[in-house]
Amino acid sequence: MKKRLRLRLSLSFSLSLLLFTSCKFTNREFADFTIGQEYSDSVFYVVSQRYSDLSNSLPGDCYLPGGLSVAECGMNVSDDNHTSTSSTSMTALIQALVGWGNRNKLLELSGIYASRRDFNTSLETDIMLSGKVILPDDRKFKRYIIVSHYTIGSNAEAPSNCFPLEGIFAQLGYCLIIPDYLGYGLTADSIHPYLQMVATSYHVVSMYKAVKNYFESQGIRPEYDDVVLLGYSQGGATTMAVQYLIESYFTEIDIHRSYVGGGPYDVKATYDRFVETNEASYPVAVPLVVQGMVAGNPSLKVNLEQILQPRIYEHLDEWINSKKYSTALINSAIDTRKTDQILSPLGMDRTSDQVRELYKELSNNSIINYDWEPSAPIYMLHSMEDETVPFESNAVRAKTRWANANIQYNFGMYGTHVNTCLRFLYTIKPILDNDN
Repeated sequence: MKKRLRLRLSLSFSLSLLLFTSCKFTNREFADFTIGQEYSDSVFYVVSQRYSDLSNSLPGDCYLPGGLSVAECGMNVSDDNHTSTSSTSMTALIQALVGWGNRNKLLELSGIYASRRDFNTSLETDIMLSGKVILPDDRKFKRYIIVSHYTIGSNAEAPSNCFPLEGIFAQLGYCLIIPDYLGYGLTADSIHPYLQMVATSYHVVSMYKAVKNYFESQGIRPEYDDVVLLGYSQGGATTMAVQYLIESYFTEIDIHRSYVGGGPYDVKATYDRFVETNEASYPVAVPLVVQGMVAGNPSLKVNLEQILQPRIYEHLDEWINSKKYSTALINSAIDTRKTDQILSPLGMDRTSDQVRELYKELSNNSIINYDWEPSAPIYMLHSMEDETVPFESNAVRAKTRWANANIQYNFGMYGTHVNTCLRFLYTIKPILDNDN
């Protein structure tokens, strides 16, 4: 079995990175930061690479939504660390995804890039992040696709450490740019600011700019200058935030189209559903959201020890922040879907000062609340049976809020949140395949 890719840095560069990864994220509002200058080192540094052949298989280190590797889903792992799919419905769908396209040999580049930690106070580069680039092995492609990935738990699932499932679209002649996000890959020792839209969307755009500069320095350019944005679940909300950021501040970037699915566009309403119904079908989301709001805004007056149940708080670092476990394993460890067994009585009390503070931050990170109407066309898919990201308070509200935007909606009875992710990838393939 081949070992999972890991970032390998030169000694001198590694020492400087240690300083960056110890920093804490403190950005606040989009409106407060100054945009316009390029960083002197806005470039993607490749630290490892490999070639993959997706003729009829997925790499063994490809993880599916929910945190299971293809090997753990009943697929047979071959000697070269690739898999042959079986006849089950899930693997049949993956087989179809893998089999598309006439470019089966892909180049994977894991690397690092610079971004800013605090948008308000400085234009200085002060954080290094990691991610993966996947493209046809001949380095010829028609467009960049900027991928914002869905919720992950273990660092093994970070794009730079595995073959991201979205990488299959490189077969169609695209170059995929897939950031790890702060808190994964190079910065795995840091707490991930989960669903902090300002933070994550800016870091996503930073990676695109760095990769674009890297390829242009080698004379490599896409056939078309505009970009595609893509993301499901956490990635769906982040993709909408990326579109907002580009259309509001980085207008030199031309968006061809965005593909979003199952996104918590209203983070506040999604979280509120957990409290109102006392049901958290995806239990890990509750501590992830609370901790993410605090990590993204250290001035937030929310005490995790008081908001979470003692059992959850005591295991927060081991279960979530260690980045050892998939979300499926963390959900199993939490072992309850009752919100009042995850949140303390204080955390369940929406009239308390701390919870009111939390809700303000949740609202600030709900892309649907932004004073903005999308300009570039969007394809939006959501399952009406979604048990994790409520359909009514997210997809339906998005359709109402952005009634005048150019959005193609695909709402249907598509099953659970995780399973719909595969359908999302399946349904956008023919659009991407025929798009010029």
